[in-house]
Amino acid sequence: MAFDEGLAERIRARLGADPGITEKRMFGGLAFLYQGHMAVGVTGDELMVRVGPDATEAALARPGTRPFDFTGRPMRGWVVVASSAVSEDEALAAWIDQGHAFVASLPPK
Repeated sequence: MAFDEGLAERIRARLGADPGITEKRMFGGLAFLYQGHMAVGVTGDELMVRVGPDATEAALARPGTRPFDFTGRPMRGWVVVASSAVSEDEALAAWIDQGHAFVASLPPK
């Protein structure tokens, strides 16, 4: 599956030159990891965000979201955000920042 390279570029621009960020192809798309933990990613034209188990319910209450269900079992702590919900840079930045903040709270791998 191809992924939206334009969305990936917007994520790169937001994350800047943070030396803790790496990119890895996963889930048929592109993942952005911080200190070895996936924070956000792109699959198709959608954004995947790791929000953490405690923030999942609130994240799913936001427009354009659904559970991240890659294997037939929704992954707690992860959401998928429709491209229409991140068309504005401010909305995308909020999701990226949330994913980055969650994984920054985890010990480095």
